[in-house]
Amino acid sequence: MQLAGKIALITGTGGGQGRAAALMFARAGAIVVGCDINSDEQQCSIDLLAKEGLTLYGTTVVDLGNPTEVETWVNTAVKEHGRIDILYNNASAAKFGPIGEFSVEDWHYTIRNELDQVFYTTRFAWQYLSVNGGVIINIASTAAWGGSRKAGISAHCATKGAIVSFTRQLAVEGAISGIRAVSISPGFIKTPGTAAFIEDPIMRKAILEKVLLNRPGEPEEIAAMALFVASENGAFITGSDILIDGGMLAT
Repeated sequence: MQLAGKIALITGTGGGQGRAAALMFARAGAIVVGCDINSDEQQCSIDLLAKEGLTLYGTTVVDLGNPTEVETWVNTAVKEHGRIDILYNNASAAKFGPIGEFSVEDWHYTIRNELDQVFYTTRFAWQYLSVNGGVIINIASTAAWGGSRKAGISAHCATKGAIVSFTRQLAVEGAISGIRAVSISPGFIKTPGTAAFIEDPIMRKAILEKVLLNRPGEPEEIAAMALFVASENGAFITGSDILIDGGMLAT
């Protein structure tokens, strides 16, 4: 029970890495407050935890790109549970395309749903995390460290690179209050967002050519690292970006 009694806010718990994290953190004893934009998938996660006798709190659908909704979600969690110990910024959504054809609308969509929302949750949770020294975990990406010849990921690179830098600054500002901040950069992970690439044999082969372990990662492998970082086992880790990419960047 590495997180026994801890209050953990996790975004994007309706599937993929967020669902895996909600389940793993709850099994570790945390009180998990989740949110998602998809009410049906969020309910599936609630039901999944309930089958194990666990509870996923925060059932309200939240648009994380809307600061008013984010502030309400954070403040409601504190009102109901008394504090925040862990903020796990998992949720994101991006648009992809070659830079010469990329629309202004798609650029702003990506900034809103991959960068703005991380600022909003962090901004509104900061005062509560400062009380006893909490942990912020931001999900970045290998796109923060390199581009792709196969896909137009310019906006995604921009947001995830910003997340890595933002996290470092959070670690600097938070140290005086005992706040730790860490980013995790997954590579090719099996999630609903990557399903199209995994199911397309040509795209799958092209991506896996760069992955030394020759397979997509599992959501649980990212959540397991986040659990380690959030627990006392990771108490000396802050300001770092942790790569989990099966050796992709090594090539």
